[in-house]
Amino acid sequence: MHQERKKRILVAPLNWGLGHATRCIPVIEALENHGFQPVIASDGVALSLLEKEFPHLQALELPSYKIQYAQNGANFKWKLITQIPNMYRAMRDERKMVERWIQEEAIDGIISDNRLGVFSSKVPSVFITHQLNVLTGNTSWITTKIHHQFIRKYRECWVPDIAGSPNLSGKLGHTETPVTNVKYIGPLSRLHKKTVEPLYDLMVILSGPEPQRTLLEEKLKLELNCFEGKILFVRGVIEEEQTISRRLNFTCYNFMNTEELETAFNQSKMVLSRSGYTTIMDLAHLGKKAFFIPTPGQYEQEYLAKKLKKKGLVPYAKQDEFKVGDLNQVDLYKGLKNITQEITWRQLFCLFERKGKL
Repeated sequence: MHQERKKRILVAPLNWGLGHATRCIPVIEALENHGFQPVIASDGVALSLLEKEFPHLQALELPSYKIQYAQNGANFKWKLITQIPNMYRAMRDERKMVERWIQEEAIDGIISDNRLGVFSSKVPSVFITHQLNVLTGNTSWITTKIHHQFIRKYRECWVPDIAGSPNLSGKLGHTETPVTNVKYIGPLSRLHKKTVEPLYDLMVILSGPEPQRTLLEEKLKLELNCFEGKILFVRGVIEEEQTISRRLNFTCYNFMNTEELETAFNQSKMVLSRSGYTTIMDLAHLGKKAFFIPTPGQYEQEYLAKKLKKKGLVPYAKQDEFKVGDLNQVDLYKGLKNITQEITWRQLFCLFERKGKL
């Protein structure tokens, strides 16, 4: 019998912290489970992480957007504006690469998580984002408008949230006037809730672009010296080899794979992290109590932290104001609860089953 070739789907997350890459893990697993052949594409730590998770899959390297954060959160927006020419160059280059790969690597479909240049009119192309509204302070209207122009090029835009209320993304993922090609697919998480004995009083998990990741790591290592209880500290630095160091009540990993993270989250009484949307989806899926420190100047994380505090779910502090005593507030908040919506992968992937060119 002649076996039909598996359709090859390019999955390309943005390399901006680890969130975009980690939420693509359940997408890649679902593609494999439904008879597709995923091909991974990204750059930097996002690519490294996915190569470690899926060593059996083909991995392609995309040009870096070379995004750097400001040392001072107040300069965040202006630092990003100065990098727009670099980002446009990278988007133009990745667009050319993708067109070449469609021919050379026989790509049948595209799933881009926030990589605006990973798109082709020759194959069905999907865009994943939780930001239908791009918050940038007084320029939000123009950044949102530009984002919508990019989104409209894609056949579909998948928002990892629920269309109605309650939801996780708030005004980030919900617009007053609907965007026509949007599908709310339900929150994405690579983790599963397990009933296990608690091993750690506090789990710290870091992520995000430099230099802010390192600045927070240095601050927390000083502050948490006074913490009474067992701490698991995951630095979020993807390196060739995993390293583990232990000192008194403090266990530190440079990174963990999905299986190790799942166990660690389940074994921890509370979590201290950035208020990135992927982390929020994971914590909600596991029903965890948490404390957030948003990345300074990043409007999206600041909005999510304020929203969840206002709802009485999770407290937060600004990075330069955080003190170890702030963690005592966690017990006064309800913690995140799982907002479930079954993801209908078979229906979503029908887009890639259709015959012929677009």
